[in-house]
Amino acid sequence: MKSVNLKADLRDVVKDNLSKSRIEGKIPAVLYGQGMDNKNVWVNSLQFGKVFDEAGENTVVKLEVESGEKENVLIYDYQLDALSGRFTHIDFLRVNMKEEVETEIPLTFIGEAPAVKEKGGTLVKALDEVEVRCLPGNMPHEFSVDLSKLVEFEDKITIGDLVIPEGVEILDNPETMIASVAEPRSEEELAELNEKVEEDVSQVAGAKDKTATEPAEDKK
Repeated sequence: MKSVNLKADLRDVVKDNLSKSRIEGKIPAVLYGQGMDNKNVWVNSLQFGKVFDEAGENTVVKLEVESGEKENVLIYDYQLDALSGRFTHIDFLRVNMKEEVETEIPLTFIGEAPAVKEKGGTLVKALDEVEVRCLPGNMPHEFSVDLSKLVEFEDKITIGDLVIPEGVEILDNPETMIASVAEPRSEEELAELNEKVEEDVSQVAGAKDKTATEPAEDKK
């Protein structure tokens, strides 16, 4: 299993100055799960950023708290500042490496669909993640979807086409479509579409004109 490590310092929620610590490059976080006591901790923002880029939300991280003890955790949740995009809080969830977990694995689209590049079609992505069940140590970081397989407009890529590592169970229907290519509209279809839009606009405009010219009813 790929090892991703991160250090953390214990946090005193009463005494520690939250605003000052954030300015110093620390992110408040909480560690919980597996029936053990919660721990409030700090992690370095730069170090966590690197770990998040490498691990994301579905790779086990070895979190080392001040005592030197390392705990296997997942980045279960996080909050971002709406303006700066910086992490403002993190939830670390303890995991038992011998117990299966269910999680969402993101899809990464690679390559280019010939039906798009050569035939002018439009790529349609129906999914961006897939639900799996596996041991934490077997959890894939992502699934790659090779778009070069979409040669004709009739071609499609389903969950069943994914390359699944040993020890990983897909929970979604294998027939569920991930990606396909929509055929470009013909000139006749485009003309009909424009006529429909113009008709709808004229009806709306006519309704507004009628409403504007009708006299208001007398109120008694």
